[in-house]
Amino acid sequence: MSRSKAVTQAWLIALLLVALPALQAAAEVRPFPGEFHTSQMSVTGGTQYVRVGGKGPAVVLLHGFGDTGDMWEPLAAQLVKDHLVIVPDLRGMGLSSHPEDGYEKAAQARDLVGILDSLKVKQVQLVTHDIGNMVGYALASRYPGRVTAWVVMDAPLPGMGTWQAQLTNPKVWHFNFRGPDVERLVAGRERILLDRFYNDLGGNPAGIDEETRRHYAELYAIPGAIHNSFGGQFEAFSRDAQENKANFAKAGKIDIPVLAIGGDHSYGASMKPELQYVASNVEGAVIQNSGHWIMEEQPKQAVDLTVAFLARH
Repeated sequence: MSRSKAVTQAWLIALLLVALPALQAAAEVRPFPGEFHTSQMSVTGGTQYVRVGGKGPAVVLLHGFGDTGDMWEPLAAQLVKDHLVIVPDLRGMGLSSHPEDGYEKAAQARDLVGILDSLKVKQVQLVTHDIGNMVGYALASRYPGRVTAWVVMDAPLPGMGTWQAQLTNPKVWHFNFRGPDVERLVAGRERILLDRFYNDLGGNPAGIDEETRRHYAELYAIPGAIHNSFGGQFEAFSRDAQENKANFAKAGKIDIPVLAIGGDHSYGASMKPELQYVASNVEGAVIQNSGHWIMEEQPKQAVDLTVAFLARH
């Protein structure tokens, strides 16, 4: 081997060794910045684990199934510089408690209002994903004075828009996957279950790395977590649909600015017309090379779009 080639190889190896720790750190679910503190806040029949940090206009970030509030760290790290950022784990999920009932999304919106009141927050901007969209819509449509703008990511709303047609999609078989025998089947196999969601619903499954998958598998293995997800959050969808229809008949469309975001391998551009069923001021955006798991698959695109939209509203 020539001396020049040996020097080049040595330089490349040294560069890789220097970069490796940063690459490994980037692959992990990162802790929230030091500005955040956490607490268990009282809600109806239990508590919700809530991260709060920063000062300024308030923003609430709501996650969905397959994640917890931990999914929002890349966005929270940007927003906390000039916002008060509030990130709960949804009812019965993550590090929140596991009550048996109260999973209707309107009920969860009432609990969220209680959390905001405890924090002395009157108005918020809202960023949501998946089931978080459903809680977010319940909040924005039933408490219109509390929400000033809404970023909604990659999931429809029970009873609204094309919801009924969505129920025939084979990919949502899990909406009715529940019961004691299902829970026995999943117990100890939470990682296998979550891999199905990440792989089948992701457009870029490699973007959901091993550390992320292991992290959420551990959280969904907490006693009660699968039961409350399937027998609580999903089981309530039919009641959510009826409650949304009844509320929409009385209140009509919400008029706050809305940014409807979809992954190009998932709901994509259809998110805009989906939200136009329930809102009168909707913009749309599509995340490239992403499926349903937008914050894991393409966090930079999602953060850039969200931060810019919130800054304008």
